[in-house]
Amino acid sequence: MKGVLKIGRVSGIKIEVHWTFTLLLIWVAFLEIQKGSDLNRILLNEALILVLFVCVILHELGHALTAKKFGVKTKNILLLPIGGVATLEKMPEKPAQELWIALAGPAVNVVIAILLLLVVPVRSYFNFDSIVLEEMLYEPTLQNFLFYLFIANVMLVVFNLIPAFPMDGGRVLRALLSFKLGRVSATNIAASIGQGLAIIFFVLGLFFNPFLILIALFIFLGAYGENQMVKQGDLLEGHVVKEATLTNITRLRPSNNLQEVIDILLAGTEKDFVVIENEKILGILTQKDIIKHAKTPSVLVGDIMQRKFKTVDVTTEIMKVLQSIRKEESDFYPVVENGQLVGAIDTTNISEFILLKTASK
Repeated sequence: MKGVLKIGRVSGIKIEVHWTFTLLLIWVAFLEIQKGSDLNRILLNEALILVLFVCVILHELGHALTAKKFGVKTKNILLLPIGGVATLEKMPEKPAQELWIALAGPAVNVVIAILLLLVVPVRSYFNFDSIVLEEMLYEPTLQNFLFYLFIANVMLVVFNLIPAFPMDGGRVLRALLSFKLGRVSATNIAASIGQGLAIIFFVLGLFFNPFLILIALFIFLGAYGENQMVKQGDLLEGHVVKEATLTNITRLRPSNNLQEVIDILLAGTEKDFVVIENEKILGILTQKDIIKHAKTPSVLVGDIMQRKFKTVDVTTEIMKVLQSIRKEESDFYPVVENGQLVGAIDTTNISEFILLKTASK
C-alpha cells in the first residue's frame, strides 16, 4: 500500500504506519506553539503521542493474538491519526469467540492503566482545586507524563467500548445479541445503534469540536460497511463459484500483442483476461497491466502477463473468493473444473450476483 511505512513484525503480524500519522504530530506541535508553549512542553506532548500509539499497537495486538488462538490470522496492523486498525482475515462466526477477540484490545489498555496506577499517585491530582491542578499539570515532568498516559488509556477503553461499529463495543454488542438473535439480526441492530450515535457525534461536532465530525463519519461508514458485509455473507451462504462464473470470456495467447488486447478492451466490457496455450493456463493480464504498457502496443502478452496467479474451482464457495480478494488484493481469478478453464470470476460478477439475489428475495 502506498504511503505506508513498515516498522516491524510481531508474531508474524506486520506493523505499519500510514504517512498521515505525521500530520497528527505536526498538528499537536502547531497547537502548542499557538498556546506559546516552550520546547519542553512541545516535546512532552509529541512523546506522549508516540508512547500512546505504542499502547494502541499493544491494543491491536491484543485483538490479533486472541484471534490467532481461534485460528484467525491478522494481515497487518495499521496506525492512522485516529487510531489503529488490525486487519483480520475474517471474524469468527461463533459469538463467544468474537466476544473474546473484541474485549482483548480494551483489556490490554486496562492492564496498562492498572500498571500506571501503581506508580502514579493519581488520587493526589484530585486533591487540588482546578487552578492549582492546571498549573501542576502544565509542568513537563515524568510524573505528569505518566498521569497523562494513564488518562489516555482510560479514555481508550471508554471510547473503544462505545457500542458502535467499527469500535470494539459494537462487536461486543453484536456478539452478545448473536447468542439470541443470530449474526445478521444482531449486526443490523448494532449497526443501527452505531449510526444513531454517529449522528449525535456529528451534531455535537458542529457546535463543540470539529474532530467529532471526523469520528462521526468513521463510525457511520464503519457501521454501514459491517452491516453490508454480514448481509452479503448471509446472502452468499451455500452459493458456489459456478453460479457466478463469467463463461463468455476472451482467451488470450502469449503471442497476442497488446494492441489486439486494447482493441478487445475497447470493444467490450472485459477488463481482465486469462492467458492460455494448449489448454493450459499460463497467466493473467489485468487492466492495470494493459494501462501500464499502453505506450508499447507491440509488446507481446507473454512478456507482460502475471505468471503468479491463483485459480478457483467451480465448487468453491463464493464467500471464500471474497475473503481471498480482501486478503490478497487481487479481484480476478480464472475458474476451473476438473483442471480445465471454464471461465473467470471477479468482484464485478460477484456484485451483480448479489444484486440479483437481493432483488429476487
